[in-house]
Amino acid sequence: MSAIAASGRRGGKSRLGWNLLGLLVFVTAGFPVYWMLNTAFKPAKDAIDPDPSLLPTGLTLTNFRRALDIADFWGPVGRSLVVSLTVVVIGIFVGLLAALAISRFAFRGRKVVIVGILAVQMVPLVAMIIPVFLLLNDLGQYDKLSGLIVTYLTFILPFTVWTLRGFIVNIPRELEEAAMVDGCSRTGAFLRVVFPLLAPGLVATSVYGFIQAWNEYLYALMLMSQQNQTATVWLGNFTTKHGTEYAPMMAGSTMMAVPIVVLFLLVQRKMAAGLTAGAVKG
Repeated sequence: MSAIAASGRRGGKSRLGWNLLGLLVFVTAGFPVYWMLNTAFKPAKDAIDPDPSLLPTGLTLTNFRRALDIADFWGPVGRSLVVSLTVVVIGIFVGLLAALAISRFAFRGRKVVIVGILAVQMVPLVAMIIPVFLLLNDLGQYDKLSGLIVTYLTFILPFTVWTLRGFIVNIPRELEEAAMVDGCSRTGAFLRVVFPLLAPGLVATSVYGFIQAWNEYLYALMLMSQQNQTATVWLGNFTTKHGTEYAPMMAGSTMMAVPIVVLFLLVQRKMAAGLTAGAVKG
């Protein structure tokens, strides 16, 4: 009995330690979000107070009105939505076909393609700015949303292909073969058997691609003029030669975070299932 009691105490201490560690991670990750919201709703003068208060001292919507008035807000947000959604749709369609070919078909150069996908992800994005700029300029795609979409696809597609490959590998071939024995074609077996099982992986990959395209700043700054700027570049309007308006900037950041939060709330169950399913093997 004493051994069982001692084991129970050790198990309780272990759970308490993991709970405290989880709480620490949550506080560390969540504090910047809390501070953004706190600054967005506090008076502008309190945002630059050298001795800021950890708790809200007053709530105001003035910062949000200032954020909407400082420059065109809906134009950059609309352009960001168009770019992000287009990147997700094209990336998932092309990435799924590529991942299916790599996972299900044996062809010459297959390993080279896989290594190439990994190698592309290792290249720092900042190293490709000048080549991308020159290429888009030669193709007449500079300062165009289509050029920005193609640019984003170059670094989102490799991740999409690699991630979806992991999900497809986890689906047994026998399921497709059984469907084909029952009379389905290869395409029919994929649509009726594999595709429904891929839904969590498609959702998880789509959310990642959307977040990457929505939050990207460097290429949007270099490849788009002020008239065609995206939402992340729009936030730069709060920094001028007279200083930075931190409270309106945090209000703008809060409004920019709303689409991501809404998207995650809509697909959180599929997102969690996809992340765990893709972590098994592949």
